[in-house]
Amino acid sequence: MSILAWIVLGLIAGFIASMLVSRSGGGLVLDLVLGIVGAVVGGFLFNQFGSAGVTGFNLYSLLVATIGAVVVLLIYHMIAGRRAL
Repeated sequence: MSILAWIVLGLIAGFIASMLVSRSGGGLVLDLVLGIVGAVVGGFLFNQFGSAGVTGFNLYSLLVATIGAVVVLLIYHMIAGRRAL
């Protein structure tokens, strides 16, 4: 998959995950970074459970990346929430 496809997939996955977790977007850069990290994490998690990870620019890969981004966002909010207190 090309870098541009990873960026687009990460941006979409990060935005969807941000809406699922916090009901508001965290900003373009944060959504992009967490979405790309989430795609990697989602691919790793799916491979660990015996399923295919990110396979290209398709709906299945978007689902994998979004699930990974949700996991990353939950961890991010746990860490950022503790700093704010």
